[in-house]
Amino acid sequence: MPTSPPPRSRLRVLNIDIDNISEEDLLDSFREGVLFTPNIDHLVKLQKNEPFYKAYIEADFRTCDSRIIQLISPFFFTQKIKAQIAGSDFFPNFCHHHSKNEEIKIFILGGSTPEITSKAVEKLNQSAEREIITGAYSPPFGFELDEDENQKIIKQIKLSRANVLAVGVGAPKQELWIQNHKKDLPGVKMFMAVGKTIDFIAGSTQRAPKWMTKVGLEWLYRLGQEPLRLAKRYLVDDMPFFWLAFRQKMGNYSNPWSDK
Repeated sequence: MPTSPPPRSRLRVLNIDIDNISEEDLLDSFREGVLFTPNIDHLVKLQKNEPFYKAYIEADFRTCDSRIIQLISPFFFTQKIKAQIAGSDFFPNFCHHHSKNEEIKIFILGGSTPEITSKAVEKLNQSAEREIITGAYSPPFGFELDEDENQKIIKQIKLSRANVLAVGVGAPKQELWIQNHKKDLPGVKMFMAVGKTIDFIAGSTQRAPKWMTKVGLEWLYRLGQEPLRLAKRYLVDDMPFFWLAFRQKMGNYSNPWSDK
């Protein structure tokens, strides 16, 4: 008889609980449900965007996608987060972990262009030595607001017979799309929000060197790649996180949605 996974340890970071889990344990225990990977930008948005917050609260797994949060966790959040588990690392590792598991079939929704998405599919299938990615689609800008387009996507996912859906269209769009449409996809057992992962896999966008990620400077590398898009996010919008973390440390942080 198969054994159930052990109870998960969780750590409160502002207004969500993050799973304090190793990547190996996550690969073994993630068998169904919704996986989100919060980073600093997400945590700031979760203070202002109630639908985004509700999607996060209903997710089954939430893993730390920030080396900075992991590094400061013992001081601000009472215990050390075991691992930084970014979607851009976890998704290709998930594909490798299940490369011999013929029951796993994945649909990718995301990628900056159809060509990039196709390249990512080609690389993942080559690595798995089978057609682990059974369908993929790079949606047009604003697709989430177009009901006809959404129904087209849902039909494609169903036709692919995928039981895993990886959505990489940026936050909070990807998390809200999963939240709004998971009920329309009864054949899908695992949902993942994976951000820029598809572009990373295709090689159209480069990951930071490992040493920069290790010391918490991946954001600086990405800022150098896309300064116009990321400067305001990293240098202005995300700065309140550190004040909010300090307030939690001092015991006077309050969840803006707790009374709603």
